[in-house]
Amino acid sequence: MNKNVTVIVGLQWGDEGKGRVTHYESKNAQCVIRSTGGNNAGHTIVVNGKKHVMHLLPSSILRDDVVSVIGPGVVIDPMVLVEEIKLLKQSGINVTPEKLVISDKAHVIMPYHKTEDAWFEVKKNKKIGTTGRGIGPCYADKCNRIGIRMCDLFSEDILREKVKEATATKSKELFPQKARSLQSRVF
Repeated sequence: MNKNVTVIVGLQWGDEGKGRVTHYESKNAQCVIRSTGGNNAGHTIVVNGKKHVMHLLPSSILRDDVVSVIGPGVVIDPMVLVEEIKLLKQSGINVTPEKLVISDKAHVIMPYHKTEDAWFEVKKNKKIGTTGRGIGPCYADKCNRIGIRMCDLFSEDILREKVKEATATKSKELFPQKARSLQSRVF
């Protein structure tokens, strides 16, 4: 049994071609795992003359005989995920549960993460040039243990409670005047 593992790591600020290299290396793989990042990444792969642009899905998804995994360290924007799968299906690439596995521990980029991302960019004196896609705030929520994971999407009660907790914290941060006036009405 062959137990070789290939790891592809970017050592710059992105744009090294990791997605393209991953697709190339995946020709001999049984499984490819995307371990980190979000849809701020972007890779263009050409297969049989067709150009495929992906931001979230592992580039190995273009291969029929490879299981592509989105791991627990990836932050997922569900709208981007659904759109990418839809575009691949339109190109004749079938994405099935046997072909794409998503960790239930991967964190979900919520709409308020994008708002928070934009707010922090405006607030800073020295802007960092964020993509505004909510990647950083989602990772911050993961670190602060108030993030929403893929598994939370399957329980309305858990999802409701987690959104309530996360947005209460963010409301105080993003809208301090409004939060104080609301708090004074409650107490």
